[in-house]
Amino acid sequence: MVVGAAEVELHVHASHSLKEKRSAVRSIVRRVRNEFNVAVGEVGGQDTWQRAVLGLAAVGHDGVSVRAILERVVEFIESLHLAEVTDHRIAIVSRGAEPGDDDEEDEDADDGDDEGDLDEPDEEGA
Repeated sequence: MVVGAAEVELHVHASHSLKEKRSAVRSIVRRVRNEFNVAVGEVGGQDTWQRAVLGLAAVGHDGVSVRAILERVVEFIESLHLAEVTDHRIAIVSRGAEPGDDDEEDEDADDGDDEGDLDEPDEEGA
């Protein structure tokens, strides 16, 4: 499973109040949801009247296709001309890529740190 997350910073030039900005952001969110199978919501800039930050998430089988979907969403937002995309970041997280991998973390996995291991006695106590 591969999860992609994106953060898209927007500048809403035509906005002169929080009400106008929220209207533009709601329109962008609604159109993205209608066009793409991604989760989207406003995650920052709620108290400013021209700046907004959208969070996006997508899930798929491989990182290349998930990244491509998120890039297309950013291009789509730009094409709407409701706000200027001032910055965007995409992060891809892969989980369980090898056959037989569990979705659960292995609590017994060796982290390479012997501190706190119970298998070996302390030098002071030996």
